[in-house]
Amino acid sequence: MREINYENYFWQDEEVRLRAIQTEDWEGHYYNRFDTPGRRLLECAVELPPTVAEAKSFVEQNIDFSNPGRMMFTIETLQGVNVGGINLNHIDERNGTFSIGIQIDRDFRGKGYGTRAMRILLRYAFLERRLHKFNDSVLEGNEASAAMMRKLGCVQEGIRRSVIYTNGKYHDFILFGMTKDEFIEKHKDLLFQG
Repeated sequence: MREINYENYFWQDEEVRLRAIQTEDWEGHYYNRFDTPGRRLLECAVELPPTVAEAKSFVEQNIDFSNPGRMMFTIETLQGVNVGGINLNHIDERNGTFSIGIQIDRDFRGKGYGTRAMRILLRYAFLERRLHKFNDSVLEGNEASAAMMRKLGCVQEGIRRSVIYTNGKYHDFILFGMTKDEFIEKHKDLLFQG
C-alpha cells in the first residue's frame, strides 16, 4: 500500500488525527473499561465488568461509520498512537443541534488531545454539516471536561440538578452550549485549514 500524504487532510491538526474505527481498536475500548473513575464520569454509572466480546461488538457496530445515530472516530497522534475516541451524536438536522462524546485514554489525559479533537469535529459539524448549535453536559465533578468546554468557547447555560445517581448520591449535570457564530469567532484561525 502507498504511503498516505496527510499534508492537506481535513481531519487533523498539528498533533492529532481523527480516523475511522478499525477492527483492532477493540483492545483500546476493552482496556479503557477498566478505568472506573473515568468511565463513571463518561457514562454516569459503574459499568459491568468488561468483556472481550462486548469490546469487539462495540467496534463492529461502529466501524466504517455504520451506526446511523453516531459517527465514531478514533483519535490518534500524528505518529499513529491511539489516544482515545470521539463521536458526533444526537444530531437533529431539523433544528441544527448536536452533541459530542469523547474519551481520552488515561495515559494521554492532560496533554490537549481532547481539546484538539473536539475542535476538528466542531469544525466539521458547523462548517460542513451546517449544524448550528452544540449542546453538551458534564457530570458534576468532571473538572477536566468542564475546563475543556470553557477553553473551546462553550457557555455554561445551566445546571440540571440531582439528575444522575452514582457512587451513593445524586449529582448535577452542568449544561454547556456553543453556536456556530460563537465557534467561528473563537476559532477564526481554524476555519479554512485542510
